[in-house]
Amino acid sequence: MNKPDTIVLIHGLFMTALSWENWVERYTGRGFRVIARSWPGMDVGIDELRRDPSAVEHLGIGEIVDYYDALVRDLDSPPIIIGHSFGGAFTEILVDRGLGAAGVAIDAAAVRGILKLPFSQLRAGFPVLKDPSNIHKAVALTADQFHYAFTNTLSDADSKAAYERYAVPGPGRVLFQGALANFNPHSPDAVDFKRKDRAPLLLIAGGADHLVPAVIDKSTADHYAKSGAVTEYKLFPSRSHWTIAEPGWEEVADYALEWATTNAAVPVAADA
Repeated sequence: MNKPDTIVLIHGLFMTALSWENWVERYTGRGFRVIARSWPGMDVGIDELRRDPSAVEHLGIGEIVDYYDALVRDLDSPPIIIGHSFGGAFTEILVDRGLGAAGVAIDAAAVRGILKLPFSQLRAGFPVLKDPSNIHKAVALTADQFHYAFTNTLSDADSKAAYERYAVPGPGRVLFQGALANFNPHSPDAVDFKRKDRAPLLLIAGGADHLVPAVIDKSTADHYAKSGAVTEYKLFPSRSHWTIAEPGWEEVADYALEWATTNAAVPVAADA
């Protein structure tokens, strides 16, 4: 197959597509068509979404993945799909559906079957999961909660700047669906780890990540190991969950792109 010329970027919870602004510029400058769209209902200005997040209160994993599924299928050729956090989990699901020429899942939220649950992840998710009614709400992190979960390697001032530019309320339902995936045999947050005919998949982890500790992505890679499909794991030891924008993000972006373009050599037929 021809090398892909399009990259689809999928953001995570508490973010919008704006979180990819640096990557969009970098990849566009290298001649790629880059598509970075926010989750359904989140394609409005940051300030507007903060004032009124009601459009995403009931948004769930199934609706989000189906949105990107339709976007990818509408393209002329399979793209590279890169996702961060829950966007990383969604990337895995899309690749499992037979989509994409290569997938890169960065600090990816756990899919069904991953049982690791480190304390830092519990603490980072507690502000949402502590109240079951949040499953029907759009919930915002405070600046302090954001600093612990996303930007723990940054100074207070730099974390606050990131929070003020990028953080938005996120649909609590997504986090609850992810947290309860192992108790739901029909969870939308699931893949077939043994699938052989999917696109190559790279899992990137950060050694200082509180929200999705590296042990999650390593466990995910281990689950894929016997599938026969190309799967690799890369650890950046000192990077936080904010790896896509904290200082040094260029190294992560370049590694992801080089890996994807090098390995995107297996043609994958999308499901009808």
